[in-house]
Amino acid sequence: MMEIKLAKYNVYKDSGVKWLGKIPESWEALSNKFIFKLKKIQVGKKSSDYDLLSLTLNGVIKRDMENPQGKFPAEFDTYQEVKKGDFIFCLFDVEETPRTVGLSSFDGMITGAYTIMQPQDDFDRIFLYYFYLNLDSTKRMKPLYTGLRNTISKENFFSFKTFIPPLEEQTEIAKFLDDKTAKIDHAISIKQKQIDLLKERRQILIHKAVTQGINSNVKLKDSGVEWIGEIPEHWEVKRLASFGKFSKGGGFSKADLTEDGVSAILYGDIYTKYDIEITKGVRFISNETAKKSISIKKGDILFTGSGETMEDIGKCVVFSSDEKTVAGGDVIIFEQFGNNNLFLSYVLNTEGAKYEKARYSKGEIIVHTYGSKLRNIYIPIPPLVEQEKIAEYVDNAMNKIATAISLKEKEIEKLKEYKASLINSVVTGKVRVS
Repeated sequence: MMEIKLAKYNVYKDSGVKWLGKIPESWEALSNKFIFKLKKIQVGKKSSDYDLLSLTLNGVIKRDMENPQGKFPAEFDTYQEVKKGDFIFCLFDVEETPRTVGLSSFDGMITGAYTIMQPQDDFDRIFLYYFYLNLDSTKRMKPLYTGLRNTISKENFFSFKTFIPPLEEQTEIAKFLDDKTAKIDHAISIKQKQIDLLKERRQILIHKAVTQGINSNVKLKDSGVEWIGEIPEHWEVKRLASFGKFSKGGGFSKADLTEDGVSAILYGDIYTKYDIEITKGVRFISNETAKKSISIKKGDILFTGSGETMEDIGKCVVFSSDEKTVAGGDVIIFEQFGNNNLFLSYVLNTEGAKYEKARYSKGEIIVHTYGSKLRNIYIPIPPLVEQEKIAEYVDNAMNKIATAISLKEKEIEKLKEYKASLINSVVTGKVRVS
């Protein structure tokens, strides 16, 4: 962790704001009506002349219209113009929206749902961005919310006070934070690349183990399936339908969830919470609803029936609990016989198997697959004893890699916390940068 030594200001005064406390004596509290002016220029029929922009956790970005992802309107006439240096505010659903402020580095257009603001010339845009980024990260504008959608009206926004140092000091703070946060982001990027390499190594290890085994001296043969490649001579290649049957969950939805009752699993739980195995249900439904729902058994393999992209489709896990559990809609259940379930789960989560699952899927905005499609996927099948040894070997290797990834993720989290703390300390005047 990099250490940055900073001094305090000589004299402070009360800001009048409880969360903020004292601010440097030379700083001024100004209503936003003296800092920002509202812009609202619709692009109309000239939308093709503009780049499409989005506000994300990584700032304002250009959307890739040649390889579009997500929903788009039939026309962009009501979208509004954004110029480089403009602020983009999301003033609705503020509590739930991951990022509600952005400073655009591009000319372009964005949906009319956002509010575009242009700072007056005698303020440093970058300082203002860091100030509002800090407020956004801790949702400090909560007192301004109105209505069920946690909306900040333009009147409330313009009456809100920003705490402003002299212009020269604003620029010094902006330059300081640009430099320090860039170094922190670089350190985060290095650790993220290390995580990506570990994940790549994990995939290579799994693929090799489940297609060629763990005996490097074994004689190989062509499997006849492109994604599998060569397999040991004594292995087979089988279609999923040849050793199991598929069914589909259903009978309840999120609206039926309760605080206790019968254990339940939704497709989103498979998608977000687990890698290879589920040891217990994570939701509950009532006993009455459970009677009309589809039960799963220990050893069943559960697939996600839908996802946002083709690459996400058909993620699968082994259900390894003795507890009575039911599966929600869009959960595909595979009851197999004669093979090791953990081995199968590792095989079916390889990149090659993911490609096969994607090949049989369909849909644009939401991609779907079905048991009738998955049943036609071919996978390598070693003898059962060998499956068990491979599963144990891969499991041990995965645990070691998972530990290494977890350590890197914790290091990244500490760097992010340090970055947020540094920005907060500087833009609220708790420390001085020069």
